Amino acid sequence: MAFGSMSGSSRQTPMAEINVVPLVDVMLVLLVIFIITAPLLTHSVKVDLPKASSSPNITQPDHIEFGIRDDASLYWNGEPVELEQLAERFAATAMKSPNTELHIRADRNAHYEHVARVMSIAAKSGLVRIGFVTDPSEFH
Repeated sequence: MAFGSMSGSSRQTPMAEINVVPLVDVMLVLLVIFIITAPLLTHSVKVDLPKASSSPNITQPDHIEFGIRDDASLYWNGEPVELEQLAERFAATAMKSPNTELHIRADRNAHYEHVARVMSIAAKSGLVRIGFVTDPSEFH
């Protein structure tokens, strides 16, 4: 170890040794901590989980194909229907099967007013699953 000399020279050189003792102390403490905690991390509890089947249960709900032409004519599964008949037909369908889906196919030139009216009647009658069907080939 280099300590300052007792000779009265005013010129002192800086200490050029690296003190590794604190570094070794920290490393030993970390080693002990990891030795103690490593077995705790690998300890596991065996749990018997039930086996589940992975086959999907696919049931297709009933649906109504509803068409709206640009001249405001309405079609229920291809059959012409009047606007006045819709409320009772939607209500009867909703009572029979509440998961029935309403698929609306509207012409490109059909007014939104007619589509919104049909959607409103269907929602008031209890059909909540309403969707629009489009043909993507028309947009190319």
